[in-house]
Amino acid sequence: MLSDLSTTARRWRLALLLLLCSQLVPPALAQTDELKLPNLGESSTSMFSAEFEHQLGQTWLRIFRSQAPTVNDPLMFEYLENLIYGLVTHSKLEDRRVDLVVVDNPTINAFAVPGGVIGVHNGLLLYAQTEDELGTVLAHEIAHLSQRHFSRGVEFQKNQAPINLAAMLAGLVIMATAGGDAGLAALTSAQALAQDSALRYSRSNEQEADRVGMQTMVDAGLDPHAAPAMFERMMQASRYSGGNRIPEFLRTHPLSENRIADTRNRARQYPKVIRPVSLDYQLMRARAVNQLANTPEEAVQRFRGELDGTPRSREAAQYGLVVALTNAGRADEAALELDNIWSGDPDRLEYVIADAEIDMLRGDAEKAATKLEKQLALSPGNHPLTMTYANALMKNQQAHIAEEVLVAQSKRRPKDPGLWYLLAEVQGLSGNIIGLHQSRAEYFILNGILDQAEKQLKYALKLINNDYLTSAKINQRLSDISEMRRRMEQF
Repeated sequence: MLSDLSTTARRWRLALLLLLCSQLVPPALAQTDELKLPNLGESSTSMFSAEFEHQLGQTWLRIFRSQAPTVNDPLMFEYLENLIYGLVTHSKLEDRRVDLVVVDNPTINAFAVPGGVIGVHNGLLLYAQTEDELGTVLAHEIAHLSQRHFSRGVEFQKNQAPINLAAMLAGLVIMATAGGDAGLAALTSAQALAQDSALRYSRSNEQEADRVGMQTMVDAGLDPHAAPAMFERMMQASRYSGGNRIPEFLRTHPLSENRIADTRNRARQYPKVIRPVSLDYQLMRARAVNQLANTPEEAVQRFRGELDGTPRSREAAQYGLVVALTNAGRADEAALELDNIWSGDPDRLEYVIADAEIDMLRGDAEKAATKLEKQLALSPGNHPLTMTYANALMKNQQAHIAEEVLVAQSKRRPKDPGLWYLLAEVQGLSGNIIGLHQSRAEYFILNGILDQAEKQLKYALKLINNDYLTSAKINQRLSDISEMRRRMEQF
């Protein structure tokens, strides 16, 4: 408990320091050792190229991951990626290199960062009742990217207060790490500063994002009437809270009655799209409940309570109970609950993986691996299946095979921190110590911890004997790290 408190305190102190530095220190001096991001207040760089923004976003993402708690859930990640991709393909976004980060935080929030970074708090899934409501928020954020509101904001601000991306990072780190009434009270002034930084968009930009985002929803087949419904419930949430629990999304995307009315009137121009309840989405909501529960037993009780009533999706509530019971170590109960829903959809990915996880909990990793191997033959390269399969192989003392599987998957998803973390663990068990250090380095790079990444690669170099190809690869990666540092310092 003491360790958790001290970690939280450190995060707060760092976020506040970064924010204050970005606001009070001249831009040339606002780059600290912990956060070396470009000063974006120069008028000469007011309109950035797409490639510049992409590199900026990658730098920002690495640093954000190092400070904010993120979710490592391949199932949820794949679902959100697919939903975002469906929206992006129907949007005006020209550069479609989009990176997703899922923040482990119960608050209602999502954000977009120049360079195609979209962040989603898993708490947003608890609040958005339907896939269309979640799509409303995501389409809005994509619109901020497609309309290049950040670059346009720099152009607007070039003769005013300089815009520094450090303020954006600091504000979002605070939102991602602060919790509880005491934390919110302590950070009120800092959040007020963040709201006036580059993170907050102008009223006109918000209206434009509403308009463009709604058109994206329509083109993607989502119900545009979900937009005013979502915004109205957000507004109600802030009213009922007395202003103490304003959704984080509203702190950086302020709503007004006029804006909601505009959104409602715009939605009326389109026919209402009647869509069945998305089971895919409701299953992800159930996973979010489990992620955010204080204990697995708390989640068990919540889902049992839902099943005693009239949940939006009974099947999703049963699935949530399966996951909760598995997390609680109650394999036999979880298996019985899974049997109640599995027969109707035996090939559903969530249920296949749940079954394998129950097998592993029972100590039968071999059985789990066999089932997953057959499923992967039908869906080669599927990321959630691959990650679960590798985990089963590892538990079945087949680390060498798990390593082969993950090395192949790393070529498909080279920017997945969770994959590199598991690969390093597997390589340690298989005796590939050089590979272990290389995989650890990739994990640290993706999380913006470049000093540690460099150390891991140097450890690997010391172990190499007459393997010039591997030495060349490692030396190239060390050179890449130097370039990453240079970008942080000279953007």
